[in-house]
Amino acid sequence: MFKYHCLNPIAQVGLEGFTEDYVKTDNIEEADGILVRSANMHDMPLPANLLAVARAGAGVNNIPLDKCAGKGIVVFNTPGANANGVKEIVIAAMLLASRDIVGGINWVEENKGNPDIAKAAEKVKKNFAGTEIQDKKLGIIGLGAIGVKVANVAKYMGMEVYGYDPYVSVDAAWNLSRDVKHVINVDEIYENCDVITIHVPLLDSTREMINEDAISKMKDGVILLNFARDLLVDEEAVLAGIEKGRVRKYVSDFPNTTTAGKPGCIVIPHLGASTEESEDNCAVMAVKELKNFLENGNINNSVNYPNCDMGICDQAGRIAIFHLNVANMITKFTALFGDNGINISDMTNKSKGDIAYTMLDVEERPSEEIIDTLRSIPGVIRVRVVK
Repeated sequence: MFKYHCLNPIAQVGLEGFTEDYVKTDNIEEADGILVRSANMHDMPLPANLLAVARAGAGVNNIPLDKCAGKGIVVFNTPGANANGVKEIVIAAMLLASRDIVGGINWVEENKGNPDIAKAAEKVKKNFAGTEIQDKKLGIIGLGAIGVKVANVAKYMGMEVYGYDPYVSVDAAWNLSRDVKHVINVDEIYENCDVITIHVPLLDSTREMINEDAISKMKDGVILLNFARDLLVDEEAVLAGIEKGRVRKYVSDFPNTTTAGKPGCIVIPHLGASTEESEDNCAVMAVKELKNFLENGNINNSVNYPNCDMGICDQAGRIAIFHLNVANMITKFTALFGDNGINISDMTNKSKGDIAYTMLDVEERPSEEIIDTLRSIPGVIRVRVVK
């Protein structure tokens, strides 16, 4: 029996994926797994029994990844599950910024009491006319699940698309339109594109990557879209760019006192992945990842441990070992089982930076004494008997 705890409301369609072998608990100390969306876990004590955290969404800045890794707690996210919802709002944002639709709507609201509003509209509509996006150049920084979808739609809308991502995955590359110009230097996007949208994770290397220096390289009248993370953009530099005429519009999904209500800024109340469909997809995916790990030890879409999948165990036992990525660990593990006369029928080992994960299927369930010996090996973080 496994117990799970929800730090945020999780879509019911996802929770329905749990079987009778799972029980929801309000006591986080009892939880084998945690489901979370936006709750901040950085100052939260991590329960001793906790095995995994599944984030129903892509970003994991609210979760202490290194702290979890050091305790053998696997953190999952759900890449691509909300990609369509974000893609659609990015396209909408591009249209809102290109045609001053918001300004026009606000004018109508302000003049709704004017009996001659129709005639007045004909006189002022040129102030909100804007420009079309067809034949304009769109620069996409980050060709993950969202960036690829935005690129493909933009191509169908007649845009010339530039894409920058030095780490583009094979799956993303297969799904990307062959007509997208894949550049190897982000400056090519800054210098050439009329619209720039950013879709990268928040890392030390990407924090405020859209800054004064980047904006200085952009074309006059550029439109900037940020539906990824607020801290990817130096918004004070953007406001300065708007004042100078370098930036035409800045559309952000992250309300704050820096940009809310400021000229040239369209600020949306974090709606990017808030559709019913996106929340459902993320919940379903998070539950599947959590179940596969708790039941089989398999890791898919982890952000702090390597992906590692051995399918369903059909042997007497499966042992999962979380350990440091140092030499001679596998030799120590296999020697221990060999010395105790236990045959290993299958094994896999994967690493991610300083962390590694090993799974062994054995033909005889090991004793507690053997498991305790495994735990005592220097460099071992955690040992879990999956089956």
